[in-house]
Amino acid sequence: MHRLAFQIIHPERRTTSVVFASPHSGRDYPRSFLRQSALNEHAIRSSEDAFVDELFETAPVHGAPLLCASVPRAYIDLNRSEDELDPALIEGVRKAGHNPRVASGLGVVPRVVANGQAIYNGKIPRAEADRRIETYWRPYHTALGLQLQEAQRQFGQAILIDCHSMPHEAMDSVARSGIRRPDVVLGDRFGAAAGEQIVDRIEEAFYQAGLVVTRNTPFAGAYVTQHYGRPSKGQHAVQIEIDRSLYMDERTVRPNSRFRSFKKLLDGVVGEIAAIGRPVEQPLAAE
Repeated sequence: MHRLAFQIIHPERRTTSVVFASPHSGRDYPRSFLRQSALNEHAIRSSEDAFVDELFETAPVHGAPLLCASVPRAYIDLNRSEDELDPALIEGVRKAGHNPRVASGLGVVPRVVANGQAIYNGKIPRAEADRRIETYWRPYHTALGLQLQEAQRQFGQAILIDCHSMPHEAMDSVARSGIRRPDVVLGDRFGAAAGEQIVDRIEEAFYQAGLVVTRNTPFAGAYVTQHYGRPSKGQHAVQIEIDRSLYMDERTVRPNSRFRSFKKLLDGVVGEIAAIGRPVEQPLAAE
């Protein structure tokens, strides 16, 4: 029996064009995969956006659907194109041009987790990679596409918020001495994936919550923002990366003492972001 690729939490009534999605917080690790892996059950979680689905779980309360991956990133990466196949991992795949994500081991079927730790002792069959894409990748993207289509049909636009987390050390190169390091990185592919006014309002929501925000450095957005962001067609996609140290212990992969307070803070941000996609109420005509 196959595991579910994802779950969708629907609002009682959809009131906004915003769709929240968490492609990397899945933690349903197949036992056969864990047996096959060279890593232990703890190390294999290092590339997981742990608890991001929980941080954003109030999105439906604000009238927006929330799509959460169930399958883990180490098994299949839903933020990659299905053709980003790694010849160093998958048997029978030929190298086709230079793709930095694939070259670093982070293709649609990842070869490594954080810090370049190899997931497998050797290669896997092409049929296995194809099965994971067919069973998990395609259903997730079909569901995401349908949610965005429904948003556009109902509200005339769709705003995808692609929710992620980043290691605290990811901002070491960005943080300068004397300047508070960013807590959040917004990725809109340097304006190609979302309208500037929408990104400005998302940034303001985090700023008003007391968080330091930067854009596109070092994360500008990957496949999801690139594929779904078409601002000229009313389709906006913004990737959000949140510093994991704000709410979890990265070493033990467990919520830290600030988890509940940070989640409450983020609920306000989620509400503000959902409001961006809410139609402006028309004034009642004078009687």
